[in-house]
Amino acid sequence: MAEHTNLHATGPALDSQTGPEFTADGGDWAAIAAEAERLGEERIVVNMGPVHPSTHGVLRLILDIEGETVNELRVGTGYLHTGIEKNMEYRNWTQGVTFCTRMDYVAPLFQEAAYCLGVEKLLGITDEIPARATLIRVLVMELNRIASHIVAIATAGNELGATTMMTIGFRGREEILRILEHITGLRMNHAYIRPGGVAQDIPADTIEMVRELLPKVRRDIGELQDLTMANPIYRLRHEDVGHISLAAGLALGLTGPALRASGYPLDMRRIAPYCGYETYDFDVITDDSCDAFGRVRVRWAECYESMKIIDQVLERLEATPGPVMVADKKVAWPAQLSIGSDGQGNSLDHIREIMGTSMESLIHHFKLVTEGFRVPAGQVYQNIEHPRGVLGVHLVSDGGTRPYRAHFRDPSFSNLQSTSIMSEGGQLADVVVTLASIDPVLGGVDR
Repeated sequence: MAEHTNLHATGPALDSQTGPEFTADGGDWAAIAAEAERLGEERIVVNMGPVHPSTHGVLRLILDIEGETVNELRVGTGYLHTGIEKNMEYRNWTQGVTFCTRMDYVAPLFQEAAYCLGVEKLLGITDEIPARATLIRVLVMELNRIASHIVAIATAGNELGATTMMTIGFRGREEILRILEHITGLRMNHAYIRPGGVAQDIPADTIEMVRELLPKVRRDIGELQDLTMANPIYRLRHEDVGHISLAAGLALGLTGPALRASGYPLDMRRIAPYCGYETYDFDVITDDSCDAFGRVRVRWAECYESMKIIDQVLERLEATPGPVMVADKKVAWPAQLSIGSDGQGNSLDHIREIMGTSMESLIHHFKLVTEGFRVPAGQVYQNIEHPRGVLGVHLVSDGGTRPYRAHFRDPSFSNLQSTSIMSEGGQLADVVVTLASIDPVLGGVDR
């Protein structure tokens, strides 16, 4: 028996919001498409996601398209929700670092830094943080900024079919991860920056290692620039794509390279300096193209500015010995960490002391690790410049050993509001480019 195709309109045909809705039953796709063409209706709603390679996580885009043109785009989030902020309310202040570092897993050290700066404000010890600890924080953040920008551009190229871009990019990122692992014991999700300073001093050969490996990163960035900046195919896919004006970006809360590519030099390292950034020589990079290609240009230039900062940090580290944790033993984490072949853990000498020779050290260690320190009642808000834009943390203390509330203003979440205005009126194929140029990481979006 031949299959029967029936395609009919339902609902209010003149509804300006939704338009006619078509229900298809029976028949094959060719017959249904022919009937749709006869009716003169090419509008279709499709889901891109919630699993899609260009999303840097699990994101759902609801696209209203007419032919190849995007009429409307809506963003659906929540598919990667981990309950990090709520979990932080049930852990002490130091343990909170282990949670927030896992939000944006491409740039974990920035969440750690923002959170710890906020805790230190609540404690009133901002000025007591050792200078060497602050220098190390800047070092690891700027290394992480370069790695994040490389991943943003390299994976965007892979999403367009240029696998070579990703392999070169990940090669450069690998050098940075080797440095971070050497310093913190872990490649990602470090929990290295702690309230009061950092978990431990950098190994003795770190400065030499950074100076040896950073030129290799610069080489890989140069190769990637050759594949992007003068490549006619790459330029055709990025120029005049994902356009957003400065006024629209500001109205929608856009920050980071995406906003600076529209001409506005918004950078918290300059506007509201922290960790001594006001003492470093670097430029805030802007572009006036307002498109995806301009965002790539800004990220490349920022990589070189981060290298300038790193060079300055290394010189200061050589001239700045001293502790890396605040002197107050009621706040300072008591562990004396060491990095061995099996990863990060307490040094054997420290274990020998607290378990065999000093009952007071054991009691203090046990109490501070299990209960944590108390933070005076109050609330604080701290901004820093994340690779994706302004990262804010709002901390509330009720005077206890755990946060009453910890909330993060993640730049990826805020920047995704701009996806619609960048994509609507453009081509379906350009949605991937636009989204990748925003560079969202969904671990930070959903938290």
